[in-house]
Amino acid sequence: MARRLPRHFLQRAPCVYVCLCNGVTERQIREVAEAGCRTMSELTMRTGCGASCGSCIDMATQLLDEVHASRPLPLPVLSHAA
Repeated sequence: MARRLPRHFLQRAPCVYVCLCNGVTERQIREVAEAGCRTMSELTMRTGCGASCGSCIDMATQLLDEVHASRPLPLPVLSHAA
């Protein structure tokens, strides 16, 4: 089971390298997630994160989950009022 990193660790450092092999930062992962990236495989395709040694996958997945958990759910648009 993957160990969760403390939330304060990720919030304090403005530029934390998550993937050292490909130079991908926490900020880049958050930006890509906010732009619609939802899975680790999509993140790997977009940034290269996780494509080499794989030691960053747990932290990157945690960041993706964190970004999507903090986003509000879209409300359906009603075509007619009741």
